[in-house]
Amino acid sequence: MTRAARRRWQVAAGAAVLLFTVLAALLASQDQAPFDFERWADNWSAAHRPGAARAVAVVITDLGSGVVPYLLVLAAGAVTLRAMPVPRPPRRAVPVFLAPVLWMVAGQLVRLGLMYAFERPRPPRTNWAADASGYSFPSGHSFTSTVCAGLLAMAVVRAHQAAARTAVVGAVLFAALVGLSRIYLGVHWPLDVLGGWLLGCAWLAVGTAVVPLTQRATTSTSPSSNRPAA
Repeated sequence: MTRAARRRWQVAAGAAVLLFTVLAALLASQDQAPFDFERWADNWSAAHRPGAARAVAVVITDLGSGVVPYLLVLAAGAVTLRAMPVPRPPRRAVPVFLAPVLWMVAGQLVRLGLMYAFERPRPPRTNWAADASGYSFPSGHSFTSTVCAGLLAMAVVRAHQAAARTAVVGAVLFAALVGLSRIYLGVHWPLDVLGGWLLGCAWLAVGTAVVPLTQRATTSTSPSSNRPAA
């Protein structure tokens, strides 16, 4: 990654963190109470939820938790590993393969810490169409889907430039659908989902700081790096 590219990611991380901070401060100024438009969205969703639409939304929302996100981040590690030149010594290959899942786990710890710090209540249980637990802000499903899809897209972009656009569009659609399903099912306020997206984008951007380390590790395993000095 070039210095200019790292700079762009740093700016993106700073912008996402700033926007998340502004959003959190805005909610704090309301004592975590929902805004009128959030109440309207919650009531509208409850009134426009036929059985088939609810079933589709449940399937989509389930993709944002459990085993699926971790399969996606393991796939990101596998794509990155396959892009490394051979030979791939285990002491270098294993960290590259596990880096995405470890970054996801670290992000979940940060997200949980923020969730318990803000303690924003969820929408009224009478409007729920799915199970939920814990506090509401930031949305865990929105954060998780953003990070796992983003990590996989970034791995594909670095390894297969021809598939870059498809990977990015797929990641955006995946995170958007999962987040919107949480609002539609009545278990999150709209700003919870926005907070999850912003935090996920910030975590992805911050994570690019490890890319230069990965690239140096990759370079050191290339055949030319193993040649004896003349």
